[in-house]
Amino acid sequence: MPQANPLALLTFGFTAVIGSFLIDRPTSALIVVAVYAVLAVLCVPTWRPLRWRLFAVGFAAVSLWWSSWLLGGHDPSIATTAAGRILVLALPGAIVAAFIDPMRFGDALAQNLRLPARFVGAFTASLTRFDQLGETFDQLQRTRRIRGFGPSRNPIARAATTGPLSFGLLVSAMRGATQLSLAMDARGFATAHSRTWAEPSPWRRRDTVVVTVAVLVTIVLPVALRLT
Repeated sequence: MPQANPLALLTFGFTAVIGSFLIDRPTSALIVVAVYAVLAVLCVPTWRPLRWRLFAVGFAAVSLWWSSWLLGGHDPSIATTAAGRILVLALPGAIVAAFIDPMRFGDALAQNLRLPARFVGAFTASLTRFDQLGETFDQLQRTRRIRGFGPSRNPIARAATTGPLSFGLLVSAMRGATQLSLAMDARGFATAHSRTWAEPSPWRRRDTVVVTVAVLVTIVLPVALRLT
C-alpha cells in the first residue's frame, strides 16, 4: 500500500463518502466493513500507526450507536445502521492517510493533477509541519519533566498540564511557521512561476488497480447490497 500513488490511495477516502450513503441496513454495513478488514489484513504493512486512528473511528461509531438507540425509539437496527455508516465512511480514509507521505503527495499534486507549483509547495510544507506536531508535543513533555514540572500519577494533575503544553505547542508551531515562510521566500517560492521536481510521480498500473478496487468496494458493493 505505501508504494502506491498517494492520489490512488485517497480514492478510498473520497469514494467511501458516496458509499456510506448507500448503507441502508446493518447487514450491508457488516459485509462492507468485513471486506475492509480483509483488504487491510492483506495490504497494510504495519498496524502501529493505526492504533489511535482505529480507536477514534471505533469510539465515534459506538457513540453514534448509543445516541441513535437512545433517541431513535430504542431500535437496535436503526442504531446499528447509523454506526455502520460511520465505519464505512471513516475507516478507509483513516487507514490510507497513515501511509501517505506529504512529500510524495505534493509530487503527485504537481505532476499528476498539474496544480500550481506555488500552492503545492505551501501545502506540502504545511502538511510536513503538521506531521511534526506529535513529535514536538513529546519534546515539550520531556523538557517539562526534566525541569521538574512533569505531572504526577494523579489524573487531575495530568489534565492540568494539558493547558501549558498546548500553549507551548502553539508557540512552537507559530515560530516554526515563521521560520518556514522565511526559508521558502528566500528560495524563491513566492516569485517562481515554474518549477522542477526532484522526485518523479508516475502513474503505474498498480495505481489503476487501487482505484478500481476502491470503486468496487466502496461504491459498487454497497449498491449491489442495496439492490438485493
